[in-house]
Amino acid sequence: MSDHFAYYAYLFACLLGYGLGATPFGLILTRLFGGVDIRTIGSGNIGATNVLRTGRKELALATLLLDGGKGCIAVILSGCLTQPEIGAIAGFAAVVGHCFPVWLRFRGGKGVATAIATLCAIDLITGLFMIACWLVVALLFRISSLAAILGFCGAMGYGYLYAGLSDIQLFVIGAISVLSILRHHENIKRLMKGEESRISFRKKS
Repeated sequence: MSDHFAYYAYLFACLLGYGLGATPFGLILTRLFGGVDIRTIGSGNIGATNVLRTGRKELALATLLLDGGKGCIAVILSGCLTQPEIGAIAGFAAVVGHCFPVWLRFRGGKGVATAIATLCAIDLITGLFMIACWLVVALLFRISSLAAILGFCGAMGYGYLYAGLSDIQLFVIGAISVLSILRHHENIKRLMKGEESRISFRKKS
């Protein structure tokens, strides 16, 4: 790949990934079909976990799938048009876009669904390992933030020890995981105080 082509390939990947990631599906869906601003309830985040706190399971599921699709599409499309390593960078840009969307003054979600789908698109086994960790912790403790944090730690460990990926792909997996964990800083404070909310599937009145 020539330097000239590589420059435009990386630029395309970053713009595509960020543009997809910055689309706030949770906010759009809850406004269109729930009549509420998701930023005014629960944690104030625009992700699926907070959408679930409205009691609208179907909207939470749709948000989860759409937010995940952002990262997956960014990786696959960029990777097919250029190369897998550049696709991984597009996925990271999608996670950044979800966490810091320009349309919402850079106040987005934690990027968990987008990050998980991106990991799956970069390396399916690493992504599935993260999901398995998330499910085990979530079922045992019913705390979404704790499940996400430990899941990303598990993904980093598996990626670096067993996945056999390129240096760029490993770096992106680590960067996505670290960013997603750092986005849970408020949750970590509440976890340390024993005040973190638990997952509830009951519809609120």
